[in-house]
Amino acid sequence: MVQDKRLMELRKKTNKKRPSFRRVESWRYKRVKDSWRKARGIDSKTRKKKKLGVKSPTIGYRGPKKVRRLHPSGYSEEKVTTIDDLKNLNKNIHAIKISGKLGVRKRIALTDYCQKRGFKILNLGISQREIEMLEEMAEAPITDFEGEEIIDIDELEDSLDIEDEE
Repeated sequence: MVQDKRLMELRKKTNKKRPSFRRVESWRYKRVKDSWRKARGIDSKTRKKKKLGVKSPTIGYRGPKKVRRLHPSGYSEEKVTTIDDLKNLNKNIHAIKISGKLGVRKRIALTDYCQKRGFKILNLGISQREIEMLEEMAEAPITDFEGEEIIDIDELEDSLDIEDEE
């Protein structure tokens, strides 16, 4: 479950105050990418930590240690590909991300198993309302574009008493 709500709120506030750290002069040249690199120039204002330089990542921008690397829901994220990966996990501490490498059949089986065990699934990808809509669609009769019900081929053969000729 949620580790410490107070620390999670503190982390949220810290994240809002934290500037987006940009590489020096990335806004000036196309060849310089935006991802952060430490300033190393001999006269660099950023390296000297002058007021007009760009903000550098420092330890003061870190979040609380207890809630570091946790999902915003407060659970610890764990990537799962098989049912065996769930053996050492606790449903009160861990939330599950199902691997994107899995196909539909194995994903459905793993999702059902996780939900029966009470795990929180972070990347379910479909809401409960959508699942109910799909189930309703599966139960409803199939119709064509004009709204007429399409008859199953087996029912059609039975109604016409067609037998296979060999």
